[in-house]
Amino acid sequence: MAKQVSPTRMELLRIKQKIKLAQKGHSLLKKKRDALMMELFETAKNMKAIRPQIQKDIINGQETLIKAYAMGGPLEIKTVGDSAGEMPELNITYESVGGVKLPKIEIDSKNTGKIDYGVVMTSSSIDNSVDKFESIKRGLLSLIKIEEKIKRLAQEIIKTKRRVNSLEHILIPELLKTQKNIKAKLEEAERENFFRLKIVKKKSEKKQKNKPKK
Repeated sequence: MAKQVSPTRMELLRIKQKIKLAQKGHSLLKKKRDALMMELFETAKNMKAIRPQIQKDIINGQETLIKAYAMGGPLEIKTVGDSAGEMPELNITYESVGGVKLPKIEIDSKNTGKIDYGVVMTSSSIDNSVDKFESIKRGLLSLIKIEEKIKRLAQEIIKTKRRVNSLEHILIPELLKTQKNIKAKLEEAERENFFRLKIVKKKSEKKQKNKPKK
């Protein structure tokens, strides 16, 4: 339903400016939506490639751990496990894509949480197992980063789509309808004024005609 406004030329100019701004905003939001969707598809493609590899690495890691347990025994496994430091520190920064803050997560180079033990006193199977789980840790970190990125992108795409639809199907049509109504009323007023002036002119001419000559 078009908003009721004063049918004046000043109001018509104001509505035209609003339409121009709304159409420009609509175009920019569509470009933003398309850019975000391209970024989302590319990120989802990366996740599709990483997830199976991580699952494969976890299975291999479990196998190397079983082998290490068989070769070194529970005491050696416990010793290596006890040498593990605290959880790694994470450095989280953000990059902006289409106005969306996306996390970049990296392990702090000073506190990686890597297991520190004497490799000379351990079997190669334990070394392989440690290396494999270090790789799994890095892979899971990458996966977390990608999943969070997908989540934020999807949320922003939904928000942007709503704004695009609101402009496209509600605001712009209402403004165009209001503009049409104002134009129609101004044209009607001009016609009425034209006929009124015409009648006044005819009356004036008739009065001049009927005026007695001196």
